[in-house]
Amino acid sequence: MLKTTSHSPARRRRFGISLAIGVLAATGIAVAAPAVAAMTAQSSVVDAKASGIEKAAAAEAVVAGRAALTDAASAVSAAEASGLDLGEATTAVDTSGLLQAMDDLDDVDSLTSLELPVVRVKAGTEIASVSAQAAALRERQSAAAAAAETAKQAAAAEAAAAALASANTPDGARATAAAIASEQYGWGGGEFECLNLLWEKESGWNYQAYNQDGGATGIPQSLPGDKMASFGADWATNATTQIRWGLDYIQRAYGSPCAAWGHSQSVNWY
Repeated sequence: MLKTTSHSPARRRRFGISLAIGVLAATGIAVAAPAVAAMTAQSSVVDAKASGIEKAAAAEAVVAGRAALTDAASAVSAAEASGLDLGEATTAVDTSGLLQAMDDLDDVDSLTSLELPVVRVKAGTEIASVSAQAAALRERQSAAAAAAETAKQAAAAEAAAAALASANTPDGARATAAAIASEQYGWGGGEFECLNLLWEKESGWNYQAYNQDGGATGIPQSLPGDKMASFGADWATNATTQIRWGLDYIQRAYGSPCAAWGHSQSVNWY
């Protein structure tokens, strides 16, 4: 939220010569000793009204102040609406000092040529403070968003790894093969029984199976194994890739798992 403090015009701080000189010096605006003596001696100089140029500069400061307030409100709103964990630090932006400075500038006609620069410098300082707070809040939100995205990606990678590990087990591979056979080829339970018998014989549904004699590889015992790369570069580590290749091979070569199983029973290969 925006931290604000309101002040009525009646409560606006009025600046005397000593205060004006002190603030001007503290903010780095040089005041020569002779000029100080002259201001002390001549009340007419102290009471002189601000010039048109000074008033125009004050008006620009008011516009800049309003822009800083709008930007701060936008930053706070975005941070609160993001739902991100921004840590224990507050999401508020303290605008009380800026609002007070703008309140002082609002009645510019009542300010003297000594008072107006002091108020304007204060407004500039407060604008910089509010803008810095808003920028810091946005940086915290960006960092939190990046951390959340990293965590999301890590969780997705972990879930994918778990799914792959599950699918790579014999039972997982069977379930995957049954689903693909039904959904993609229209092969029901009878055909899957044949497929199960065929690949149990060939590899025991072990995606790491390898025939030392001939080099046949994986669940469907592709020969050579890298034929399965046509269905994915991960053919050596992913049972699902091997299954997709194997079902496609059976459909092209035999038309169905039961036909492939029948051939295997006859000649001991398919």
